Amino acid sequence: MARILAAVARGDFPAADGSTTVVPQPNARDAGVLAFTAHSVIFTDEDPDWVRSALAATRCDPLAASMNPAFLMTLMARTGRRMNDTIDLLTYAPALPGAPEVELRELDDPEHPRVVRARKFRHDVRVWSADGGVLILGRGVAGRREAAIEVEEKARGRGLGRQLALAARHLTPDPVVWAQQPPGNARSVRTFQQAGYRPVGSEALMVAH
Repeated sequence: MARILAAVARGDFPAADGSTTVVPQPNARDAGVLAFTAHSVIFTDEDPDWVRSALAATRCDPLAASMNPAFLMTLMARTGRRMNDTIDLLTYAPALPGAPEVELRELDDPEHPRVVRARKFRHDVRVWSADGGVLILGRGVAGRREAAIEVEEKARGRGLGRQLALAARHLTPDPVVWAQQPPGNARSVRTFQQAGYRPVGSEALMVAH
């Protein structure tokens, strides 16, 4: 899984041949589905033959089967897992040198609500606050560095979300930083794209109950 993500970050995508790659879970926490252009990657410890049979039994366009709700429900029932809220748009951006343009203060409080929530889905979590917003960095699927942001209602409309998303590119110690946005949250999608994040596919992350 880590090799696939590293290749995607270099612009080397899985072959757009309509096939499905099944790989083991990178850890006990993370399982799910990544859908790229005409190629799906399913990371699960279930039998690959069972996965392919379940996909074939899904009544829809084969290219859409891995993200079809019927297949996702079947996979969740088989694994005893639940969706992490929704299917996300998966994006990434290369790291940038220098300091962020927005003033940030790192939160060193393991009981802070944002830290507690972030640690359910990530490890090596760090959180920074700005005037009206929060930036979270942590390691998610296969150890990739992920960014998430929150902007208070009163602080919206002045570009703070873009500044926080851009700050993640300055603060990541890795070559790239990843971020997920629900496609229906058009404001969030625009914010990350304005900060230079490139959409690469969709992701359905499944977590243990």
